[in-house]
Amino acid sequence: MNRYPLWKYLTLVIALLLGAVYTLPNFYGEAPAVQVSSGKATIKVDNSTLQKVEEALKNGNSTPQSIALEGGSIRARFENTDQQLKAKDLIQKALIPDPSDPQFVVALNLVSRSPDWLTALHASPMYLGLDLRGGVHFMLQVDMQAALNQRIESMAGDLRSAMREKDIRHGGLSRNAQTIEIRVRDTQQADAVKRLISDQFADLQVRDTGDAAGPGLAVTIKPEAARRVQDQALKQNITTLHNRINELGVAEPVIQQQGLDRIVVQLPGVQDTAKAKDILGRTATLEVRMVDESTEARAAEQGGLVPFGAERYLERDGRPLIVKKQVVLTGDNLTDAQPGFDSQTQEPVVNLTLDGKGARIFKDVTRDNVGKRMAIILFEKGKGEVVTAPVIRAEIGGGRVQISGRMTTVEANDTALLLRAGSLAAPMEIIEERTIGPSLGAENIAKGFNSVTWGFVVIVLFMVIYYAMFGLFSGIALGVNLLFLVAILSMLQATLTLPGMAAMALALGMAIDSNVLINERVREELRNGVSPQAAIHAGYDRAWATIFDSNITTLIAGIALLAFGSGPVRGFAVVHCIGILTSMFSAVFFSRGLVNLWYGGKKKLKSVSIGTVWRPEAGTAVKAD
Repeated sequence: MNRYPLWKYLTLVIALLLGAVYTLPNFYGEAPAVQVSSGKATIKVDNSTLQKVEEALKNGNSTPQSIALEGGSIRARFENTDQQLKAKDLIQKALIPDPSDPQFVVALNLVSRSPDWLTALHASPMYLGLDLRGGVHFMLQVDMQAALNQRIESMAGDLRSAMREKDIRHGGLSRNAQTIEIRVRDTQQADAVKRLISDQFADLQVRDTGDAAGPGLAVTIKPEAARRVQDQALKQNITTLHNRINELGVAEPVIQQQGLDRIVVQLPGVQDTAKAKDILGRTATLEVRMVDESTEARAAEQGGLVPFGAERYLERDGRPLIVKKQVVLTGDNLTDAQPGFDSQTQEPVVNLTLDGKGARIFKDVTRDNVGKRMAIILFEKGKGEVVTAPVIRAEIGGGRVQISGRMTTVEANDTALLLRAGSLAAPMEIIEERTIGPSLGAENIAKGFNSVTWGFVVIVLFMVIYYAMFGLFSGIALGVNLLFLVAILSMLQATLTLPGMAAMALALGMAIDSNVLINERVREELRNGVSPQAAIHAGYDRAWATIFDSNITTLIAGIALLAFGSGPVRGFAVVHCIGILTSMFSAVFFSRGLVNLWYGGKKKLKSVSIGTVWRPEAGTAVKAD
């Protein structure tokens, strides 16, 4: 009746072993480290960079505990902060000969002390949030006016092209702040422009203007369209920040919207504020322009004056290139960029996918500029660099573009990565910055750990006193619940914050409720005169429905917090939901496994150790031990 088959015990043992392995890395703590990342999108951190770092440390008599190339960045771990600071200076001198133009970002960080055998099993500790690990916090203000100006500038170009296609004559089109001013000869031309805007530019509104120079039209963006542009700019900036910071290897950054025009960025483990600004400064804007191939431009490439309406930029190999100022496309028209191979020549290429508007513009531009070069320019920290400048071979429609020409496979992958990373829809500035030191984070960890530990000890002590041996089984099951909870969070590489630790403490209190229900149901069966073995069996079976219902309703509340909450609320909800699932397993299945192991083999069981069984009808109490 109360016996588990062998496979169930083996399942519980395997689950315990896995839980212990994936929980173990959290007890090793973190060590100070130096992280080397690329300072420019066109610079790659590879094995040659790793060799330079190793040589610099060796020449400076600095020996790291470990050094490795992981995810596009180099991380060197040290015994203490003194060695960490010394190593940072050595690496900076070796990799950054010109501080005004840094090729790499050398930042202080924290990495796990887990031994290699745990790392080989892919057992990693939980990520710690800013409040537990320390790090830097930034509040960024998005320049919404710049986003609107950029949108108006793009619409002005589209409107000019549309008027040319419709053969609508005008006396000039110019942009004044966020207004497009159009000069017309008479009311007939004005009506034609109005019909064009009404048919093809739903986001624009037009009104009549005029002065002594003649009639005119003022075109502005509609208020609802302006709000939509601002929302899209904010979301695109958040996505771009995610892409750029993730490429730098910062563990679990927090990037989220706050208010209508602000973004919060938290970089746990990064202690150097200046380097954190460098990381944010890596966000880039992408532009597609036509190459100026005039005679004056050719002369300008050799050091002459740049023609009016053009600019000089450097290609990746250092050669100057003259491009026109007019922007054909921006990064927000690009939806994807993937490396590949040409189906005919088998040479490496980059395949681009454009959105609907970008596809239309690109088709028109390539049709009118066959045989000419088109430059893709990446702007970082105010400096532009030509990523590639291919020749347009034919009209390209359908929104799928292929870039080719003397690229290696590595260059094709790098170019695709740069283009895929996206661009900022609007510039941003830092309006608030805050650094949380690792000592404060360690203090928060200690307080959270103490709260969970003492809560666990008091609960187990009460259960043992009140339910005797069954209370001990409940306490062991509670410990297993905590083990599984930490293991799952570690396997998911979740970020643990102070609200998450509060959810852990709450999960302990809620998990023990299931065992209380089971124990009381067993006592009730004993009061009714049922044999101990039958009472154990009925107690677990009849309590299960109540436990399931109560946990499901609580889980629904947790899912609601997870779906509609943000920031600390979501951190609480994640731990809360996982804690409910682990408590149902440990409180019901694991604790019953202990009870079956202890009592199941006794054929003539006369009593069980479950504390005092009250018999209200007789007014007496019987010890069930």
